[in-house]
Amino acid sequence: MSRKNTKQRASSTSSAQKRRRGPFATTFVYLMRAIALCMVLGLGAVIAAGAYVYKLIPETPEIEDLLEARTAEPSLLFSASGKQIAVFSQGQQERVTLAQVSPYVVQALIATEDHRFYEHQGIDLTRTASAIYRTLRGDTQGGSTITQQLVRNMFPDEIGRAKTIDRKIKEIITALKIEQAYTKNEILETYLNTVPFLYNVVGIEMAARTYYDKPAANLNVLESATLIGMLKGTAYYNPILNPERARKRRNVVLGQMVKHHILTRSEVKSMRDEPLHVRLTRQPDPLGTAPHFAAYVRRWLIDWADEHDYNLYTDGLIIHSTIDDRLQEAAQEAVARQSRVLQNIADVEWAQKSSRAASQNPAAYAALRKKVEPFRHFWNENDGLLNAFLRETPEFRRAVAAGQRDTTVLAKLKADADFMARLRAMKTRLEAGFMAMDPNNGEVKAWVGSRDFEVDQFDHVAQAERQPGSTFKPIVYGAALEMGMKPDKTYPDTAVQIALNDGTYWRPTDMSGVSGRRMSLREGLMYSKNTITAQVMRDVGIPNIVNLARAVGVKQSRLDPVPSLSLGTSPVTLLEMVSSYATIAQAGEYRKPVTIKRITDRAGRVLAEFGSEPQRAMSEDTAVELIDMMRGAVKKGTGTFIKTQFNIGADIAGKTGTTQNNTDGWFILMHPELVAGAWVGFNDSRVTMRSDYWGQGGHNALLLVGDFYKQILKSELIDTKLQFPKPKRRAPLIVKAPEYDALQPGLPDDALPPGYGVMTRDDGQTILLTPGGSRVVESQRERLDEIGRMAVGGERGAGENASGGGAPGGAAASSASGPSGASGASASPGSHASPSPPRDEIPITIDPARGRTPSQADVNLW
Repeated sequence: MSRKNTKQRASSTSSAQKRRRGPFATTFVYLMRAIALCMVLGLGAVIAAGAYVYKLIPETPEIEDLLEARTAEPSLLFSASGKQIAVFSQGQQERVTLAQVSPYVVQALIATEDHRFYEHQGIDLTRTASAIYRTLRGDTQGGSTITQQLVRNMFPDEIGRAKTIDRKIKEIITALKIEQAYTKNEILETYLNTVPFLYNVVGIEMAARTYYDKPAANLNVLESATLIGMLKGTAYYNPILNPERARKRRNVVLGQMVKHHILTRSEVKSMRDEPLHVRLTRQPDPLGTAPHFAAYVRRWLIDWADEHDYNLYTDGLIIHSTIDDRLQEAAQEAVARQSRVLQNIADVEWAQKSSRAASQNPAAYAALRKKVEPFRHFWNENDGLLNAFLRETPEFRRAVAAGQRDTTVLAKLKADADFMARLRAMKTRLEAGFMAMDPNNGEVKAWVGSRDFEVDQFDHVAQAERQPGSTFKPIVYGAALEMGMKPDKTYPDTAVQIALNDGTYWRPTDMSGVSGRRMSLREGLMYSKNTITAQVMRDVGIPNIVNLARAVGVKQSRLDPVPSLSLGTSPVTLLEMVSSYATIAQAGEYRKPVTIKRITDRAGRVLAEFGSEPQRAMSEDTAVELIDMMRGAVKKGTGTFIKTQFNIGADIAGKTGTTQNNTDGWFILMHPELVAGAWVGFNDSRVTMRSDYWGQGGHNALLLVGDFYKQILKSELIDTKLQFPKPKRRAPLIVKAPEYDALQPGLPDDALPPGYGVMTRDDGQTILLTPGGSRVVESQRERLDEIGRMAVGGERGAGENASGGGAPGGAAASSASGPSGASGASASPGSHASPSPPRDEIPITIDPARGRTPSQADVNLW
């Protein structure tokens, strides 16, 4: 048989077999193959899904994490005496047990969010399948159980709310873990304590207080339904801003409670038209009695907690701060009281055309304030500035961005009386900052960042950088002393011109003008003379001044290396300046400011302790001499208001500061146990104090510090008997006060009255010794002229705050002199005369019985 026939027969046989099998058999074969393929693919998908889930399991929280999250507690900040002053939490929250929650809340929650809560093990498969089906048909539905929602609340970082498959699977895995670890009631309790509401409120207890001003245990059925209804979308169903939406959503919750046989239709029928009765009741801010301080340390604590694997908001840390409750209270009272006084002064002075101070008595302005329209003259004279303020508002910028014309927007805003009143009040509100610290250990004892934290959260202690003015000058003079200059080194009080790198000249001036005579370093600092300070800066060098400023405490702020730095033109913080003065007060040892003493866990175990190691910033001799020079500033220099207004009797030293156009007022005062400083001004530097008198730090910021010290001294919170160390100086020379008629002009050049002497120092300078002090002189004629001036009363003092003084020399002066022979009476505040000659640079004791003229032996000793 041929091959061709064989193939034909085989083909015929195959066709016959197919015909005998029929169409059913063929379909069955294909179906079985398809089922086998689906089983293989399904098994592969199951294996792949299992591997995918297995890979995600390690990325979900462990049982220990669940326990920590469930028992999470906020951290607490305490004062040095153990008083709670702040709570650090993720929101305003107070945990309660399930027994402390109204049963209506639990019933509404389960009926609305998860009615099979007690039946499933974390995942409601029926609800999930229904949600998927409805979502595919275009009706988006949520299928999450209460346990799954709890996962999102407890682990927002690990799980989150992103609409991804990864997130959903992690959520399911974690929900199953929670169901295995905790009972249903524990899950409900944790959920109700961690669910977020609006207005920084977390948990049902704080929500009940915020919206209904009652505890969660007392919520009725309508109130419970309203709060549970919010959970679908807290902003959308906000009962304060969207009451009608919230009411409709509340009624949906009531309907669910009927559906699941919790309420009857007749009960709900009578409730549906009831109003919400919601009233927003803000709860006290958790930042307590020292809010700016708490905000400052919170930023530091977050970094510390991250570095040491703690969570500040959930680990229940106990933080012991350095704040002294009594000093903090005194500081707050002083800032509040004296800021009101200064606000009255600003309101009155800017209400009138005259720029002169209406009174030098701050209390006088309270009565005047009632008779004027605050800042009326300011706004009348500064319409262009008002337009600038308006252009900087968010309202103006939004309107212009929307296409409205500049002039149209300005006119519209000016026509809004309420808006303009708020803007004017904000711009003309005087602000202040205050801080006190212990120089012996660097501990911060009081911190007031603004007049009122609710009005102004900006911290004027650590955040605000303002020009320090003359409070920076002690650093300049400290650098001079470090270089070997003596406090009695003199410079001429004349016009100063210092060449700048760009070819121009810097010419510093003083309010009082120049006296034409020579002044010592001591006088330059005491009377805050810019002309003298500029010359000192020129001899010391800017790099040395910057280096010392960094060493004593100005660690963060930029210091521009320009000549005007010596007069305090580089902005710094109050924290840095008080820290710098604390370094001086501690005889030149810098201590980094300490705000936290120790941190413990909730069981009391110490986790960390903090302190500040001393670092030598300047020599002890320099610091002690500088303190003594700054004593003079408060005794008879620019800070005498601290004595005349507050009668502070302790051993104190300090410095005032005022910047150009009275923009910033500063005053910092040192006591061996406490250094305190204040800044006063307006947030917008284009608004300033009006008169030159009240615009000076010695008359504005000084009020806050003086009030504070007066309180704490009266309460004996610091030791009034403590003394700063005294400079090491020679024993006094003894001279006899001459008779007045011996001081008349026309004396021969080789004759000096009894009790007066002349010494020539090694450097060639001639020193004139008198019963009242000493002075470098250039000629014999100048000696006699100086004697004559001292005999007839001397020259009145002036400086930055225009105070100081001199007294007649001769026998009259001797009766007023102390052991050093110094004498004098302060000039009235506001006088603009020149400072008197120094009276204590060479200590002299006046004793008629032992009087003598200094001899050559004295010269050699000198």
